[in-house]
Amino acid sequence: MNLSPSLRGHAAMLVFSALVAGSFSLGERAAPLVDPAVLTALRFPLAAVLLGVAAWASGGLTARAAQAPWRYLLLGALMAVYFILMFEGLKTAAAVPTAAVFTLTPVMAAGFGWLVLRQRTTPRMALALAVGATGALWVIFRADLAALMRLEIGRGEMVYFWGCAAHALYTAMVRRLNRGEGALTFACGTMTAGSLMLLVWTAPALLRLDWGAVPAIVWVTLAYTSVAATAVTTALVQYAALRLPASKVMAYTYLVPAWVILWERAMGGTMPPAIVGLGVLMTGAALILLLKE
Repeated sequence: MNLSPSLRGHAAMLVFSALVAGSFSLGERAAPLVDPAVLTALRFPLAAVLLGVAAWASGGLTARAAQAPWRYLLLGALMAVYFILMFEGLKTAAAVPTAAVFTLTPVMAAGFGWLVLRQRTTPRMALALAVGATGALWVIFRADLAALMRLEIGRGEMVYFWGCAAHALYTAMVRRLNRGEGALTFACGTMTAGSLMLLVWTAPALLRLDWGAVPAIVWVTLAYTSVAATAVTTALVQYAALRLPASKVMAYTYLVPAWVILWERAMGGTMPPAIVGLGVLMTGAALILLLKE
């Protein structure tokens, strides 16, 4: 298809949001059975191997790609910080307020986009971010205004907030640090560095894990999150970040709650009230605003 670079970036992030949503549905079923941090530490190396093979097959693993390896360490550290703080925050924070914190990521990405890249947020983009955030909150809280009003920021939410800040900064830094490497090559370096950091962080838990007692759903989740929700999505984010402003890249996180509804429907989960569809329409309206140049 003869699409412009920006539209290709939008298409990549549309797929990204659908794949990420799948990890929530599967993760909900696997998380009670295994330490989520251990699951993340296992999926990162698998994803790094997959990305490495793909980058090698495309001819991207050259001596030039290995220049300035500190870039991969920095990006890998940001990704590792995000996942570590996410799981640390979830020790004390409930899922609903934590998801609400996540909707702040696109706004933070716009701020980091200006600080790092001097990307300016137009009034229309600011309106789109506001509409998208409102729609996402409507979906997350299932159209329950009382639940939204009861939102309390505790220690867990604050910890996860800094993780989301790391994720938003990561999006801007991808574009700043890239020196012409392809998305697969750059993502492979990032995932490899992140894998080393996460393996160090979770080494005690990995040694204590009873591998023979791990249920099948955990292995299914590990396979999906390694291939689709880590390797593919990391490449998609890096691909899109080279073609779109950071705020537009992260704006697609607003679609994740809507995709989760579809995933839950497909997996026989509980469907939210029909009024929640208003939030889905609002996120769709925000993305239409973002698609306009």
